[in-house]
Amino acid sequence: MRKKVFQLLVDNTSGVLSRISGLFSRRGYNIESITAGLTADPRYTRITIVASGDDEILDQIEKQVAKLIDVRDIKELKPESSVYRELALIKVRTNSEQRQGVIAVSDIFRAKIIDVAADSLIIELTGNQDKIDAFIDLLDGYEILEIARTGIAGLGRGTENVTYL
Repeated sequence: MRKKVFQLLVDNTSGVLSRISGLFSRRGYNIESITAGLTADPRYTRITIVASGDDEILDQIEKQVAKLIDVRDIKELKPESSVYRELALIKVRTNSEQRQGVIAVSDIFRAKIIDVAADSLIIELTGNQDKIDAFIDLLDGYEILEIARTGIAGLGRGTENVTYL
């Protein structure tokens, strides 16, 4: 099983995300992560999908998604020629003695403390999946109350692969 990151440019119409996710569910393909948002041109939405499977399944995913009416462009974002980022919000239970330890780990990872309560902190961390996973691993001695992760957003490096519609 491998992972592939696909970047789609689609028409900004109602139901487009449902049609794309429906294709995955009908075929039994796994979506590990999906993010969507408007582009600089409000007529189009950029969707980043992380899918897993063997090479044959991943090739089929790319071909079948490309056939959908709303899809204007699809390309693979290869790790060596792309930038990926994910946002995580992590709520950690802390008492007054533990707070400084959590803040110190957060500082090392350049995470931001965005909320402080008497018994918890909410931490915002942006980076690749490995960085976020490593940060969560270092919080092992603390009680993580909640985690919200956005999934990967990514762009290809440079201007060679920019799609102009």
